[in-house]
Amino acid sequence: MPITDLIPWKKKEPAQQEEEGLPQGDEYPLLTFQQEMNRLFDDFFGGAALEPFGALGERWSLFSPRVDVVETDAEIRVSAELPGLDDKDIDVSLSRGELTISGEKRHEKEEKGRNYFRSERSFGSFRRSIPLPGEVVTDKVDAVFKNGVLTVTLPKTGGKARKRITIKSR
Repeated sequence: MPITDLIPWKKKEPAQQEEEGLPQGDEYPLLTFQQEMNRLFDDFFGGAALEPFGALGERWSLFSPRVDVVETDAEIRVSAELPGLDDKDIDVSLSRGELTISGEKRHEKEEKGRNYFRSERSFGSFRRSIPLPGEVVTDKVDAVFKNGVLTVTLPKTGGKARKRITIKSR
C-alpha cells in the first residue's frame, strides 16, 4: 500500500472509491458532509489549505505591521513600518511591561478608463503587542512618526538589568 493512501484528505474519484469498495456519498450522509466541508475549505483558501503561509499569509501581512526592537544600555527603541497611515490612525499605549501599537489601515484605489470604472477598498485594524525586556521610565517615552515609520523610544530605569546573586553554603 502506498503511503499516499493513508492521507485522510486525499481526494479520490467516485470510480476509484467504487473500485476500492469505499462508501459512496449518498449512502453515508456524514461522508457527504465531510466532502462538502473539504470543498468549502479548498474554495476559501484557493486550493492552498495545507500551506500554512500561502495565500492567506500574503493577505494577513497587509494588516500586520513589521516591527524592529533594539535594546541598548540606556533605552529600548521600537520601530514599526506603517506605510500609508497618518499619525491620527495610530494608537500607542504602555501597560504592564508591554508596548501596544494599534490602529486602522484603510486602502482605497480608483481607476477610471474610457469604458470602465474600477474601485477597490479594504479596511482592517491591526494590533501589535511587544513585551518589554525591562523597566522603563514611563514619563519620558517618546514616539515619532515620520515617512511611514513609527519610532518609539523607551528610556530604561537606572537599575541594572541583571544582578549576580551570591550562593551561600551552610
